[in-house]
This record gives sequence, structure tokens and C-alpha cells, in this order.
Amino acid sequence: MDIQTFDPFAAIRDSLVGIARTQPVGRITHLDPTGFAVEGLSDHAGLGDEVVYRDADGTPHRAEVVRLDRDSLRATPFGPATGLRIGLTVQPKGQPSLCPDASWIGRVVDPFGRPLDGWPIGGGLARPLHAGPPGAGQRRAMGTRQCTGVAVLDTMLPIVAGQRIGLFAGSGVGKSTLLGLLAQRMQADVCVLALVGERGREVTGFVNDVLGPDGMARTVVMAATSDQPAPLRRRCAFAAMGVAEYFRDRGLRVLFLLDSVSRLAEAHREIATAAGEGADLRGHPASLTPLLAALAERAGPGESGQGDITAIFSVLVAGSDMEEPVADIVRGQLDGHVVLSREIAEAGRFPAVDVLRSVSRSLPEAATPEENALIKEARKLLAVADRSELMVSSGLYDRGSDAGIDRAQSVLPLLHELFAQVGVDSCEASFARLAEILGRGYSGRL
Repeated sequence: MDIQTFDPFAAIRDSLVGIARTQPVGRITHLDPTGFAVEGLSDHAGLGDEVVYRDADGTPHRAEVVRLDRDSLRATPFGPATGLRIGLTVQPKGQPSLCPDASWIGRVVDPFGRPLDGWPIGGGLARPLHAGPPGAGQRRAMGTRQCTGVAVLDTMLPIVAGQRIGLFAGSGVGKSTLLGLLAQRMQADVCVLALVGERGREVTGFVNDVLGPDGMARTVVMAATSDQPAPLRRRCAFAAMGVAEYFRDRGLRVLFLLDSVSRLAEAHREIATAAGEGADLRGHPASLTPLLAALAERAGPGESGQGDITAIFSVLVAGSDMEEPVADIVRGQLDGHVVLSREIAEAGRFPAVDVLRSVSRSLPEAATPEENALIKEARKLLAVADRSELMVSSGLYDRGSDAGIDRAQSVLPLLHELFAQVGVDSCEASFARLAEILGRGYSGRL
């Protein structure tokens, strides 16, 4: 019988087999304020890969490959360009990844998963930053109605598990406040909030004042402030989605909030312009549409055994222009949109939701036939009141001339009062009040 000699180094040799004996290295050959060109890595890096370079002090820095040519590539750094110089060596790092972990709940992190709140943080297994969405044929349908605690959403614009909603608003009309209310009160196991391009002071204010301890208790906040380079701001949105997917894959209901898509689009425009892409969509590159679609498609219902990602994407619309490119692209990719009106905010009504301009594509399935009838009647009365507003306010209408206008004007203050309610315990309670205002009965959800 042959006796095999024990080799104590066999396991070590096996583990070393897959390690490359050489590491490709390139050198910076051109610099400008938006990035640099590298020769020697065109055959070793792909579009969207990360590369690593070291400054004069030996400190490593990351950059993203944004363009490939036959003999060179172009990369934009994730940090300041300070310290870059011709001749610095650059090494490929491969596809970008992230290592989310359950310990991130209650924390504020940057797009690389590094803590921004001053305390050490753990990390899990690496996940690809640009993961694909669940298979179209394997995805479950959207789930049940989720109570938000905001009466106007729970009645007129219901949100269901796995739905993707756009929140369209100008500056100063209560967008951040509404996002904070949803982070605090909407039904979900975990909330992931991506703050893209916010001012540093506003990040702290949002965490401390808008979210507060109750909101932060179930929230992961990922932030890239407005002063940081465009690649880091763009990465913030996709990294936050990766965190949401981490919790979704564990069967949890995830609420994903992105503030804002407009600043994500601005970051992408900076990168695309630096890479040589033309601006065809009223100042935005054509690659913006697939970029936003790739992000939106990752949200929604998961496959069997997974949870859901209910997503709310905020969009800044200058002058309430819903036809500008970013708003138009996002509106066509999502399952509904909520419009915040400056006129309503200036009238002192919050949240300033313009019901007539807003749509939830979860209807009519998200409500019972009885509730759908209440929604339809309330919308009809709001439309009548809107059409007759100028005539009534200018004194050209005599009460009693039109029964429809009289009824609309009588219930309008009560509807406004209902739509301003927050902290409501259930959707049924809001519908019961709506039925009372309309003089209808309501038996509740069966």
C-alpha cells in the first residue's frame, strides 16, 4: 500500500494558484480639472471600472473609468484632483463594489460605506455597485397598500409595496419635510435615504431635525455633498440602491428615498461632458435616460423569497416645469408621480400636494370599489372647484346658480383640512373622514 506523505504547504499553494503573478500598471499622461488620461491600461480596464493611483505622499486614491480609447483611457477621480501630476502610476481595481451590513442602520455613511458620523462601522460581503434588477419574469407583482401616515397619500394617491413614485417639487415647498415624514411613518422595515448633492449643513439638519431619533432608528443615510466631485455624487445613488438591495434580499420591506434625481443628473452631465459626450436633451447627454432607467428598475418588488423596495425619487422642477428633460424621463419610468405646488404652499397648506396634477398608478387595485368611488368623487369636486376658482374669487359667481359649484365650494375647505393631516394611524381612518366629508358611508377595507 502506498503511503502518501503529508504536505503542510499544500493548502497554501492551492490558495496562491489564482493570484496573478503580475499587476498591470499605467501612467498618467494628461491632466485637466475634470480628470486625467492614462496610457498602458486600455486592455486591462473596462468602462465604469475603478482605478487606483497614489499621490506624492503615497496615499491611495480612486477614480472611475469614463472613456476608453485604443491606446489610453480617461478617468475622473472620486476626490480632489490635488496632488495629481504627469507620470503617476495607475493600477486597475476592477468593477466597483460595496460591503453593506445591518450595522449601518442608524448611521450616516459616504458612497464607499465609510462613516460620516465619527464612529467606526462594520462591513459585510462585497456586492456589485451596478447590479442588475430582478428578472422580469421572476418578479412578484406589487404588494399591498402601505400606510404613510399622510392623509392625502393614503386616500387620493395610495402607495403600495414595491411601487416607484416620483416626488416633483420646486425649492422651498416642503419636499424635504415630506420625505422626512415618510421616513418616520411609512410602513417599512428599513429605510435607505440617499442625499445626492446636498449642502453639508442640510445633511446634518435633515438627520437631526427632520428624521430625528425615531426616523434614524430604522434608516441608513448615505450622503455625498454638493462640494464633492461628480463621480462621488453619482456613485451615491447607486451605492444607496445597493444597500436597499442588501436588505431586500433578506426578505425585508425597504423604503428607498432619493433626494434628488436632478442633482444625480447634474453629476452625470459633468462626467459625460468630460468624457466627450454631447448634450442633446436640453443640456443633458443622451446617456441620462438609460442611467435613470437602470437605477429605477432595481427598485420594486423582488423575486420569490425576497422583500420589496418601495422607492420615492424626488425631482427638482424649476418653475414647476414638468416637461423639462429630467422630470419627463423620470415620470415615464415610474409608477406614479406626486406634484408639490408652490401656490398651495404659499397658501399655508402642507403637505402642498397638488392632487389634480398627481397620479398613482397603483389605482384602482390599491383600493376597494367603495374607496375608488370616494376618490373619484373627491377628484371631481376638486376639478369643479379648480375650474370655478377665478369666477368665485372675482365675485362673478352668485351662490345658487350651479349646484355642482356650490357643493364643490362647500366641501373644499374640509378636503384641504383632511389633506393636511399627518400622523394618521391607518388608511381606513383617512377614508372614513373622506366619506364623512362627502356625505357617504364607509364600511372599511374588507
